[in-house]
Amino acid sequence: MKQLTKAEEEVMQIIWQLQKCNVASIIEELPEPKPAYNTVSTIVRILESKGFVDHEKAGKGHLYFALVPKADYSNQSINKIVDGYFQGSFKSMVSFFMKKNDMSLSELETILKDIKSEE
Repeated sequence: MKQLTKAEEEVMQIIWQLQKCNVASIIEELPEPKPAYNTVSTIVRILESKGFVDHEKAGKGHLYFALVPKADYSNQSINKIVDGYFQGSFKSMVSFFMKKNDMSLSELETILKDIKSEE
């Protein structure tokens, strides 16, 4: 799976959120200052060429929808971070985030309980 640029990922987040949308509705969700219509349209076409998005006709325009589930992209991105910065060790990553975010052991235990209850 290809990596997305920051702008592509920002647009993709909106497509995942809205599920089906046109370029105008993507622009509505973007923060100020709003990019030009052509800029967002170009990003969506790039996402299409990368295989992340497809479209269906809707009148004179298009409705875009995700082909790649958000969970799949998130998993791939996290694995890339773990491999690149933590030598493939999730344990090292968790330890790093606990130290950097001043997380207590009880907070980690709460997270573990949440994970176990979702299984």
